[in-house]
Amino acid sequence: MDNKALRVIISGGGTGGHIYPAIAIANELKVRNENTEILFVGANDRMEMEKVPKAGYEIKGLWIAGIQRNLSFKNLMFPFKLLHSLWSALKIVKRFNPDVVIGVGGYASGPTLWAGTKRNIPALVQEQNSFAGITNKLLSKKVQRVCVAYDKMDQYFPKEVIVQTGNPVRKDISNLDLDSKSKGLQFFNLDPNKKTILVIGGSLGALSINESILEMLDDILANDYQLVWQTGKYFYPKAQAALSQKENSLIYCSEFIYEMDKAYAVSDVVISRAGALSISELCLVKKPIILVPYPYAAEDHQTKNALSLVEKDAALMVSDQDARANLKRMLFDLLADETIQMKLIKNITPLGVCDADVRIVNEVYNLINQ
Repeated sequence: MDNKALRVIISGGGTGGHIYPAIAIANELKVRNENTEILFVGANDRMEMEKVPKAGYEIKGLWIAGIQRNLSFKNLMFPFKLLHSLWSALKIVKRFNPDVVIGVGGYASGPTLWAGTKRNIPALVQEQNSFAGITNKLLSKKVQRVCVAYDKMDQYFPKEVIVQTGNPVRKDISNLDLDSKSKGLQFFNLDPNKKTILVIGGSLGALSINESILEMLDDILANDYQLVWQTGKYFYPKAQAALSQKENSLIYCSEFIYEMDKAYAVSDVVISRAGALSISELCLVKKPIILVPYPYAAEDHQTKNALSLVEKDAALMVSDQDARANLKRMLFDLLADETIQMKLIKNITPLGVCDADVRIVNEVYNLINQ
C-alpha cells in the first residue's frame, strides 16, 4: 500500500466517545506518514476544542448545535446556525483542500462531510454505536465508506459502503498483561488476594450506579471484596463523606480515573455504562461485566450497544431504573459464580478488536488509491 503523505480533515466530537477515536485515527495516519497534514473541525464550545489541541492537532470550530428534544428557544436559532456552519465548512474545505474527509459523529460532522462531498472529495464515516445517528444515516448516501463496530448495520447504511473495523481504543488498554495488574494493585493500594470490583460511570458519573454502590458498601466490605470506584465529579463529595465513616483502605474512590489500563487490569468484575467506546474497551480487557445503559442517550443507543453483548452471552445487563433494586443481587451472584464468569469471558473475547485504528486508516488509503 502506498502510504503517502495526505491532507486529511477529521470532523466531529461533542463527547469523548467521538473525540478519542478521532484522535486515534489521526495518530495512526501520522504513524503511516509523519508528513501527513491533519485538520480537525469541531463545534464551538464543545469539548473537542480543548481535547484536540492537547493531543497536538489544529482544530477549527463551527457555530453549530443540535436540536433540543424539548421545546426550547434555542431551536429557533438552529436554522441560522446550520446555514452558517455549512458556509463555514465549505470555506474550510476549499482552503485546506484535503485528499479525504473523515466524520466521526457529532454536530460538526454533518456540515463538514457535506462540504467535502459537495467538492467531490472522498469521504469516510466512522460510526461507533450499534444504532446509527440521523446525521450519519444521511451522510451514508454521499460517502464511499462507513466503518462500523457492530453487526447488522446494513439496516442503517447501504451494504456496499460498510466495512466492519471496530472502534479505536488506546494502546495501553489493548495491551494489558500481568505487569499491568501488578502495577495496578500497587497504584490503587489493593490486596492481590481479594476480588476487585471496578465501577465506572463516565466522567460525569452515573447516579443509579453510584447510589446502588453507596447502599452496598457495607456488604462489599463484609464479603471481603475490594472496590475501585469512579464516581464522576457530582457524586464524589457524597461518596467521600460515606467512605470517611469506613475504616477500610481497600476502597479506592476518585471522581475520574486516568489510569484506566491499571483499573481494568486489577478488576475481577466491571460495572459500567454502555457507551460505544466503553463497550469496545471492555471487549478487549476480557472481564465479566454488568452494563447499566444510560437511558437518555440519543435513540436509547446505549441499551442497543449493551444488548449486542447480552444477546451473545458476553455480558449481563440491568436497566437504569432497576439498578437500585437489582444491581446488588446481580453483582454478588456473579462474584460467587466462577462458571458464569468464565462463560462471559469466553464469549466476550472474540469480540475485541485491538487494531481498529489500523483498519480504518487502511480504508482511508484504499479510498485515495481508488
